[in-house]
Amino acid sequence: MTQTITPRVRTLVLLLLAVTGVLLAGVGPASAHAALTGSDPQQGVVVDKAPTQVSLTFSEKVAMNDDSLRVLDPQGKRVDAGKPANVSGTTYAVQLHNGLHNGTYTVTYQVVSADSHPVGGAYTFSVGAPSKTSVALGGQDVGGGVVGWLYGLGRYVSYAGFVVLVGGAAFVLACWQRGAGVRAVQRLVVSGWVALTTATLALLLLRGSYTTSGRVGDVFDLNLLGQVLQTKTGAALVSRLLLLAAAALFIAVLFGAYARPSPTITPDDGAAGRLPDARDDAEKRDLTFGLAIGGVVVAAGLAASWAMAEHASTGLQPGIAMPVDVVHLLAVAAWLGGLVALLVALYRAPAETPLETSAVRRFSRVAFGSVLALVATGTYQAWRQVGSWSALTGTRYGQLLLVKIGLVVLLVGIAWISRRWTRRLAETVVAKAAAKPRTKENEKEPAAVRKGAAASGKTSAGGDSRRAAQLARQRAAVDAARQKRLRDADPNRFGLRRSVLAEAGVALVLLAVTTVLTQTEPGRTEEEAKAATSSSASSSSSSSSSSSTGAVTLDMPFDTGGQDGKGVVRLDLDPARVGGNEMHVYVQRPNGRAFDIPEVKVAFTLTAKKIGPLPVAPDHIATGHWAASGVQIPMAGDWKIAVTVRTSDIDQVTVTKNAQIG
Repeated sequence: MTQTITPRVRTLVLLLLAVTGVLLAGVGPASAHAALTGSDPQQGVVVDKAPTQVSLTFSEKVAMNDDSLRVLDPQGKRVDAGKPANVSGTTYAVQLHNGLHNGTYTVTYQVVSADSHPVGGAYTFSVGAPSKTSVALGGQDVGGGVVGWLYGLGRYVSYAGFVVLVGGAAFVLACWQRGAGVRAVQRLVVSGWVALTTATLALLLLRGSYTTSGRVGDVFDLNLLGQVLQTKTGAALVSRLLLLAAAALFIAVLFGAYARPSPTITPDDGAAGRLPDARDDAEKRDLTFGLAIGGVVVAAGLAASWAMAEHASTGLQPGIAMPVDVVHLLAVAAWLGGLVALLVALYRAPAETPLETSAVRRFSRVAFGSVLALVATGTYQAWRQVGSWSALTGTRYGQLLLVKIGLVVLLVGIAWISRRWTRRLAETVVAKAAAKPRTKENEKEPAAVRKGAAASGKTSAGGDSRRAAQLARQRAAVDAARQKRLRDADPNRFGLRRSVLAEAGVALVLLAVTTVLTQTEPGRTEEEAKAATSSSASSSSSSSSSSSTGAVTLDMPFDTGGQDGKGVVRLDLDPARVGGNEMHVYVQRPNGRAFDIPEVKVAFTLTAKKIGPLPVAPDHIATGHWAASGVQIPMAGDWKIAVTVRTSDIDQVTVTKNAQIG
């Protein structure tokens, strides 16, 4: 007899799944975890002589293929020659053909960062003078589209499968060994293994298209698959598959030989049967110890397949960060996966194998230890990936981290309520065991059992021992079903079920937020990229302001308040003197990547002489780049330059800065 899940509970589970789906569907292209921090020639610069190469500098090492770095002329033809090469540290360069004509050239790059995430972008520079360009850069947001969404879904399923597989097995070994023979628990752990294996195979196939073209048709391209297998991420996924083969053997033993009960004497065994003795107990302990050691090794190896290929493998202190990441993942699995196993046991445990209160108490201790490990490792990871208080509140990674912390706090609060229900349930069990009242329900015996007892007496007298054994088992089953009904009617057990169900729901959303977090650029990297960009701009500005006829460069952060409303607008005015000037306007995201917006307008005002505002409407040249020639400045002075940025039909803002012109 099993306890079915009520319609209200089923509705709650479906609602939580829907929330998780919304979170995953809202994930855009995977944010770059390596940022472009420098280039030569620089973005928007006009050089007198054509360069012989183009070099890019990133915030960390990246992986490149033959088409990762391209340079296109105004007609969209490639002018780069040869393969990109790593010239020093995190700087990569590609040679250019000789004899480049004047005009605006576009540099596009599409690489894979050291933590396995694709990075793409583009910028322009000009030789001699700017010109119109036919290059369209709409596809530079790599990691998006159908393939990107499927890849993100695969990551979520792989995390969920790992948590259920490892946490469910740990719950059986550490908290409820009798659960190894419960069919619902077996199905749970096996489903975790199937989910993780299927997701890993899918990620291996999607990886090539995800980091390059983004086309669904390239998912089964064997050439791309071969390239993936030669990368760090490909090696990690293959290692995970090999470890999953070992996990399959572990599951077979856990739910096979380990779940098999010890031999006991039965009436028809005669002398062949025997009661469990010390030797059986020793064998059981040895098998438990062996499974625990083997399980920890396999689980740590599976966790390492993430640590060796993602955030922990690059940046600060990777030698410390990777082991810390492994401990973090194991603690998450022991807590959340064990929580799911507990929920299944509470709702689906059969009458013959009830979930004991002692098992719930043991899991409570395991969960407490896991939370302590999560706090310690999570604090280190937060410091490593965020680095400053400003990044915690001013970057998307930091904001998601705050959401995750809030969910963990909520989860701990619900867990405290579950502990209270567990304590009350234990007190009730102890009180009932001491009193053992004989109720009318205990005295009532179903007619079938009474008839069975009478028949048992007759057949025993006739020497039919087999029939007696069958009726004894029937009586035990009916008694177990009655006890289960009594347990299910216990308000303390009912309260524990509801609180554990709430924990599992929050854990589901927490796992979705964690998946999004792993695809988001760390706050420390984003701020370092901003600092590098600002340093480059300030050095350019200081060099230009040293001469009264030098170019003026202004960087103005903006926030229109809408979607994609944050960024930096850079204005270059050359030669910044009375008369005609060349003006270039660049719009960038906070991480330095160029992007298009519906409208950019500029106005010049000389307040001291009551001149202006003088409006200028620059022409769109390329992604994130606008320009205007012949911008007339009538006289020298301290001019206020106002740039109006519109990011949607209703979201716009005007930012201003003063500059000495002439």
